[in-house]
Amino acid sequence: MVLHPPSRDAAAPGVPHRDPVSPADEPAAPFGHIAESAPDPLTVLRNPPPRRPFGERFREIRPPSIGATSGVGRLIIPVFGAAAVLAMLWWFVRPPAAPVEARLPIAAVPERTVGDPITLPTAGSAAEGELGLELTVHVAGAVRSPGLYRVVPGSRVDDVIAAAGGLGPDADIDRINLAALVTDAERVYVPRIGETAPAVVGGAGPGSDSGPVRLNQATATELESLPGVGPVTAGAIVAHRERHGPFASIDGLLDVQGIGEAKLESLRELLVL
Repeated sequence: MVLHPPSRDAAAPGVPHRDPVSPADEPAAPFGHIAESAPDPLTVLRNPPPRRPFGERFREIRPPSIGATSGVGRLIIPVFGAAAVLAMLWWFVRPPAAPVEARLPIAAVPERTVGDPITLPTAGSAAEGELGLELTVHVAGAVRSPGLYRVVPGSRVDDVIAAAGGLGPDADIDRINLAALVTDAERVYVPRIGETAPAVVGGAGPGSDSGPVRLNQATATELESLPGVGPVTAGAIVAHRERHGPFASIDGLLDVQGIGEAKLESLRELLVL
């Protein structure tokens, strides 16, 4: 009779049967344990895995919604690109902007020829110029069309002579002052060559035909009869005479405000002390 040793799988009498330990029942590896089959980190650093194209990786991670409207997406990029190209072309081919100086308004300056009236205010015609009134002047003597003429305040003898058609062929131009200012109701007389009439320098005002005006005795009204002397200048002459006494000479008029060398020369032969 042959006796066989008891099998390990056979349960001993009185001992419950137990199944072999399954892999799931084995205890887990402690934290930080590296399995024998895990790759070596140094090996991975020395031999990194090959890099895949970005498009392939993006397709793996992109949301499902991206690309669902691929037809619209393909149109948006070309449209924006074309718009950018057109904007750049317009920027380079657009006409240059006008300089600031070209956009500024330019004040119109009227041209003035010889004989045209001027409108510059003077001391003698300040009151008349402020009112914007016309001056009525009588032009007589050696002019082509003697008569009454209306001119603007600030006009000179040359202007009223031009309004009267200009000087006649026998006018004695050396005896008149073309630069003298005229006043309202003034008479401008142009002497002829060889004429014995009293010289009228720059014209004569009302009452001046009776003789020269006495500078130290004339009233403001009488002084206004002189050519180029208005209410303002006449009042300044009277005030200077009352403040400083009688004038010692005709040249003393240079001390009066509003009288310069040109006006003094136009008055010299019309005044006496």
